[in-house]
Amino acid sequence: MLILELLLLLLAANGAPVLGSRLMGRVGNAPIDGGIKWRDGVRLLGGSKTWRGFIVGTASCALLSALLGLGVAFGAVFGALALLGDLISSFIKRRRRLAPSSRSTGLDQFPESFLPVLFGHFWLGYGWLTLVVTVALFMLANIMMSPLLYRLGIRKQPH
Repeated sequence: MLILELLLLLLAANGAPVLGSRLMGRVGNAPIDGGIKWRDGVRLLGGSKTWRGFIVGTASCALLSALLGLGVAFGAVFGALALLGDLISSFIKRRRRLAPSSRSTGLDQFPESFLPVLFGHFWLGYGWLTLVVTVALFMLANIMMSPLLYRLGIRKQPH
């Protein structure tokens, strides 16, 4: 049951920003990197990483965590770490000169699942097996569900 709850939290943290952009349009879509370029001349993160997404993802995860009985504080930190992992992925992808929203299997899923689940390991005290299984299931589900979400018009890219 705990693995399912962790997966739901990861889904909330990573899915809410997408839904937030659909519902809120341009409201709050200021890029986190402020348009700043790294020393390689490429944007630090890219325009698709917004403050709105970070706030909506963190808040959604906190709310769901409270509903699951894990607490608001746990959910807020868990959500923020998931989104921080996503920012790390974007930073690496920009350094590799990959376009925003481009596919990078593994890099697109690992940091955003590993960081919060590792945090949960220490906060909730679950074992390493739970950590590994949760991250693996998230990565697999993310890779498998992306084409469906694209066909439904939720994702902009089919991967």
